Amino acid sequence: MNGPPTGRSSAQGPPVDGSVRTVLLASPRSLCAGVERAIETVERVLADRGAPVYVRKQIVHNVHVVADLRRRGAVFVEELDEVPDGETVVFSAHGVSPAVRAQAGRKGLRVVDATCPLVTKVHVEARRFAARGDTVVLIGHAGHEEVEGTLGEAPRQSVLVQTPAEAAALEVDDPARVSYLTQTTLAVDETSEVIEALRDRFPALSGPGSDDICYATTNRQHAVAGIAAAADLVLVVGSVNSSNSVRLVELARRQGTPAYLIDDAGGIEPGWLRGARVIGLSAGASAPHHLVEEVIAFLRGLGPLRVREHRHTTETVRFAPPKEVRTP
Repeated sequence: MNGPPTGRSSAQGPPVDGSVRTVLLASPRSLCAGVERAIETVERVLADRGAPVYVRKQIVHNVHVVADLRRRGAVFVEELDEVPDGETVVFSAHGVSPAVRAQAGRKGLRVVDATCPLVTKVHVEARRFAARGDTVVLIGHAGHEEVEGTLGEAPRQSVLVQTPAEAAALEVDDPARVSYLTQTTLAVDETSEVIEALRDRFPALSGPGSDDICYATTNRQHAVAGIAAAADLVLVVGSVNSSNSVRLVELARRQGTPAYLIDDAGGIEPGWLRGARVIGLSAGASAPHHLVEEVIAFLRGLGPLRVREHRHTTETVRFAPPKEVRTP
């Protein structure tokens, strides 16, 4: 964008011709069932056992969620070495490897496992493929906590692939015995390209019975795709370490629409809004709903605003809490 066309404001306010700015609100957006379950798990442990409650890694990837739980007594640690023996520890929604579980046992920790059930599904698949002698190819992002946990299920038989080029160059002991899995928060279209490259390389490639990319990630991507083409600008509420939030920004940009990731309304740069009559708005699966409402309130404070919801689908998925915090 090279500057505001005639008739629009030169700053963040509404168009100077008096027209109403429109927000296209993607739906579904914000918290998914797995994230809600994880947050509620920490809240229940705090209510039942009191502070401190230790949490390995961020319970979900959102700075506001983590800050709120920290104020209430959650102590976030990088590794279990930081947790005193015998204390309670919550495993995050992203899952952990068997090695981490074994360490918790050695330290006598009381574990509450908030791993998303859809991540657990991938772990089960990794063990199943490895048990039958396959090389397990995990498509994902290096260093992500979910990826580290999944690779840890069968470390000697697993390999991480991130791009089609890496898939095309992959060497394995037995090309006839290769299976693939994916991180749950990847971009659907980009992941398909990697899978196709793997199939070209290994025609006998096996995969999971159902997609590993979770329903919430897929739904939010489809919803953003539905608004990006009609918007002058897309804003995605989410933190920089939230894989699914980053994917939404990338998706909008691939459609040619300027898009930005913000933690909250305070992250909006005035220059982004210059000349934007239609603003697409979504939030990653780990971003609380109230942050979206605050963005809308901020935009409404700049001038007349119309909010239109673009609904891709209605989510009805709910997950039971971990057994350690279920009420009788």
